[in-house]
Amino acid sequence: QVQLVESGGGLVQPGGSLRLSCAASGKTFSINIMGWYRQALGKERELVATITSDRNTMYADSVKGRFTISRDNAKNTIYLQMNSLKPEDTAVYYCRYRERNNVYWGPGTQVTVSS
Repeated sequence: QVQLVESGGGLVQPGGSLRLSCAASGKTFSINIMGWYRQALGKERELVATITSDRNTMYADSVKGRFTISRDNAKNTIYLQMNSLKPEDTAVYYCRYRERNNVYWGPGTQVTVSS
């Protein structure tokens, strides 16, 4: 069983920055893929960025060049540095952990971009 806890969400003005963190605990595996997903009001959950245990990354086109995903394997933690935030980035951001046969989700953290 893996538990995920996100932190770092909040209210920020357009053009501002936020840094999200997600700490994984429990029975984690060395080889895994972790990522960030988001769900805006009235929309489906969508992928934002993923990072493998050997630090291969992938980004949605909508955030490429603005967001950076990273991980600290010693801490079992991933991060999402969000710069140049837009109102369209407003959503609940969820952390996801995937190993061979299991997927786990965090409870989410709200990010609101508004003036």
